[in-house]
Amino acid sequence: MENSDQQQHYQQQYQSYMPTDNIDTFATLHLVKGILTILLSLLFLLYIFLGSALMFAPMDHETDMPFNPGTFIVIIGGIGFIITIALGVLTILASKYLRERRNYNFVFTIAVINCITGVLGILLGIFTLLDLNKPHVKAQFDNSSST
Repeated sequence: MENSDQQQHYQQQYQSYMPTDNIDTFATLHLVKGILTILLSLLFLLYIFLGSALMFAPMDHETDMPFNPGTFIVIIGGIGFIITIALGVLTILASKYLRERRNYNFVFTIAVINCITGVLGILLGIFTLLDLNKPHVKAQFDNSSST
C-alpha cells in the first residue's frame, strides 16, 4: 500500500514537472558580451591612433625602408575595429532575438561564432547552444515565428 502511494506521489511530481530554460539569462549575458565586445573595439582605435602617429612621425631618412610600419598598424587596427564592432552589434541583436524567441537560426549562428571569441564567448556559446537544442525551447521559437 505504501509503495503505491509513493509511486503515485512520484508520478504526480513528474506530471507537474515543467521543463525549464535559461533563455532570458542568456539574453542578458549576450547583451553584456556585446557591450564588452564593443568596448574592446576601443583597443583597436588605440592601434589606429598609434599607427597614424608612426606614419606621420619624422623618420631618419638614412635608413631606406620599403614601407612605413605605421601603415600596417593602421590597417590591422581598422580591420580589428570593424570586426569587433560588427560582432558586438550582432551579439546584441542575438540578445534581442533571444528575448523575443524569434530567428532561431540567427541566434544559433551567433552562438557558434561566439565560441571562437575567447573564454567568455566559449562559455556563453556552448551553454546557449545546449539550451537552444532542447525540444521545448525549439518549440518556443517555432511558435513565435508562425504568428
